[in-house]
Amino acid sequence: MSKWLLLSMAIIAEVFGTSFLKAADGFTKFWPSVAVVLGYVVAFYFLSLSLKVIPVGIAYAIWAGLGVVLIALIGWVVFSQKLDMAAIIGISMILGGVIVLNVFSSSVTH
Repeated sequence: MSKWLLLSMAIIAEVFGTSFLKAADGFTKFWPSVAVVLGYVVAFYFLSLSLKVIPVGIAYAIWAGLGVVLIALIGWVVFSQKLDMAAIIGISMILGGVIVLNVFSSSVTH
């Protein structure tokens, strides 16, 4: 399986789990808590598989960066959380960093 598909699956699972944290209400709600734990277990499983071929620093930077961007977008769309200009600029910089890593860094094996 492609290393980037494995990392993408890790990111999606982490975003899934994080999206349910609010609904889990401090792990006092059973099904949302199950979704959080399941999301993180799947995320770390696929992240560990991707680390067999992607350097840990690069994989984690991409995983964390895209996770932050996606969670911010989900917060904005699903939970109606406001993003001011500073937040938009900061999120854009994170996304830009992920793009620079993938396009220009020789640390990322293609």
